[in-house]
Amino acid sequence: MTKAALKQFLDRKVKEYNTTQFIVKDPICIPHSFSKKQDIEIAGFFAATLAWGNRTSIINSCNRILEAMDHAPHDFLLNHEEVDLKRFLDIKHRTFNATDLLYFIQFLSHHYRKHASLESAFFPSGLKGKIDMKERLIYFNQTFFSLEHSARTHKHVSTPLKKSACKRLNMFLRWMVRQDDHGVDFGIWKSIKPSELICPLDVHVGRVAHRLGLIQENKGNWQTAEELTESLRQFDANDPVKYDYALFGLGVEERVR
Repeated sequence: MTKAALKQFLDRKVKEYNTTQFIVKDPICIPHSFSKKQDIEIAGFFAATLAWGNRTSIINSCNRILEAMDHAPHDFLLNHEEVDLKRFLDIKHRTFNATDLLYFIQFLSHHYRKHASLESAFFPSGLKGKIDMKERLIYFNQTFFSLEHSARTHKHVSTPLKKSACKRLNMFLRWMVRQDDHGVDFGIWKSIKPSELICPLDVHVGRVAHRLGLIQENKGNWQTAEELTESLRQFDANDPVKYDYALFGLGVEERVR
């Protein structure tokens, strides 16, 4: 397949999967339950963090967390009392347990009492010149774990420093940053450009990308995520991660078949 033919094929698949029908059975339905910016961020961050395994299970686990926050996560983080944290002790999703959840609540409460948006946690202070996504994610990881915490919680917030593809963080950033007229991604963060985003790389996306020749080796690491994104920039330099819809959709369909 020529480069032009591949672009035409992927553009067609983006249109097919980048629709509101995509929302219903995907974890992104969780932040779509809210209209307040901070609630969208918080719900989206939990949905992205828990986004591994069965999608129905992911959605159910997220709903349990938000129900315990009275479906007003920003208000809960700012105003809860110590006794309210007992609600979370029995909530677990795979290896994400109450220890992890309580630290997430602690950090987010700490952050929102000082900042209006979670977006600021991706902006390194003191760095001059252009900041790439690798630097942003490293900074976020360091900021997130700046409070006293259990070492076990590190597994739930990845970093390029450990060569992780950071799939869940990149997916969360896609939700927050990308904006079009299809109604899936939110586009509520304006300080990061869609052109800066890195394509979320999971087993489905990696398998399809390798078969299409977009990556040389199907490895789930940061280098491969950057390589894939660079290939996608050849099709749309301003919005390369829109092709996540095409690659993920093709991967899931292929698995079903």
